[in-house]
Amino acid sequence: MLQRLKWIIASCVYLSLIACSGITQKGDSAPSSPRDVSNIPNAIPKDEPRSKYGNPVSYKVLGKTYYTLNSSQNYQEKGIASWYGSKFHGRRTSSGEPYDMYAMTAAHKTLPLPSYVEVTNLSNGRKVIVKVNDRGPFHDNRLIDLSYSAAQKLGIVGHGTGMVEIRAINTGNVPVNIANNVKTQPVAQVQPLGQQKPIKEVLVGMYLQVGAFSSSTNAQQLKSKVQSKIDDNVIITSDGKLYRVRIGPLANVEEGDSLSNRLLNLGFNNTRLVVE
Repeated sequence: MLQRLKWIIASCVYLSLIACSGITQKGDSAPSSPRDVSNIPNAIPKDEPRSKYGNPVSYKVLGKTYYTLNSSQNYQEKGIASWYGSKFHGRRTSSGEPYDMYAMTAAHKTLPLPSYVEVTNLSNGRKVIVKVNDRGPFHDNRLIDLSYSAAQKLGIVGHGTGMVEIRAINTGNVPVNIANNVKTQPVAQVQPLGQQKPIKEVLVGMYLQVGAFSSSTNAQQLKSKVQSKIDDNVIITSDGKLYRVRIGPLANVEEGDSLSNRLLNLGFNNTRLVVE
């Protein structure tokens, strides 16, 4: 009986964590009648209690274990952003709040719920502030899942993904333009997904990282092993502490996803997309 109760509790936690952003966004879309989101203000960071349901010490999805961070302070990372829209509108998020695709929110796998982050589109320089109130995305090589409004403001709705940098914000380090609640310029010709013209991208370095080592010898061994399996350009980069084996630069996210799947089939299962 006790084991069954534990299983039920674990299942409820799992379902709550993937309730909205979830494992996949197949069939998701922009709203059928898009609105101008330029008048929707950025999220304003404020001190809030931790979500009762969205902050387990750890949780497992699709066989992978994630560990919730104790704090968002000093968190900063680059990666790939995706977005979720009408399919999940109104559904319960991992924090318990209903998902509103017109609100400035996002999903993240490990940041405490709630947290606030500044998201910068590295391809065009646009910035937004969002409240992280959901878990996900559980698609490989994705860092953050943005609400429709946030993605629209950043200019990634049409393409589906974008290279971004996210930086944790708290009540003590809110940028001046956010503190004054400056709104973005109107978004011209807001159109459904698939009908938008892509925004011209600025070149940003994107690579598929296969491994990182403190030893240059180990890195060189992995480089040789990977290079013997593929024709793509395999390199080693170092910051003086770690030697990283990477493939690239890559042309786009789709190439990275395809290459990641190829390497998985070849036995390399710890790859991830990195942006620099």
